[in-house]
Amino acid sequence: MKLVIAIINNDDAQKVLSEIGRAGLYATKLSTTGTFLRAGNLTLIMGVEDERLDETLDILRNNCSKREEITSVLPGYATELMPSVPVKITVGGATVFVLDVEQFHKM
Repeated sequence: MKLVIAIINNDDAQKVLSEIGRAGLYATKLSTTGTFLRAGNLTLIMGVEDERLDETLDILRNNCSKREEITSVLPGYATELMPSVPVKITVGGATVFVLDVEQFHKM
């Protein structure tokens, strides 16, 4: 058994949740916010049998797309009178942690 923790962009959440459900997998979803962009994320916590791990990772890989966006960032020394600087960044994709589970109980 594996514990999969996947942090995905809100824009990808509906596609991922649909595919997880279609595959008969279960997930607990948590609304989270990153520190850099303060953008909304969805964190999924999933208990996955070892033999279904590759399938789970494929669902995440195929439905969490990276894309470039332009955002405004204030320099570290900025005050509210200073203009922000437009920066091109890559968002999306997924950050996935896979941990071994010694015990699993569904009560």
